[in-house]
Amino acid sequence: MSGRTPTRACPERTCVGCRERAARTALLRIVAVEGECAPDPRGTLPGRGAYVHPTQVCLDQAVRRRAFPRALRVPGPLDVKALRQYVEQTQGC
Repeated sequence: MSGRTPTRACPERTCVGCRERAARTALLRIVAVEGECAPDPRGTLPGRGAYVHPTQVCLDQAVRRRAFPRALRVPGPLDVKALRQYVEQTQGC
């Protein structure tokens, strides 16, 4: 035996809101598109991505800490209106 596990390890990412590590499948990928944060649930949009739990709490923390522009490496603030709308719809609020 080589010591490797036969199952593939699930990649982990850090939520930019609460700073907790979680499986990539449990987080929502965010990309910057023309000055706003766009949700990327399938993870296929081009560009640098940031990850956040799809909850209002983590989203609010990320906005308060100005984590999105820093994580996505863009100058200036980003509009999070579309992202908030997406999270509200997926939570059923």
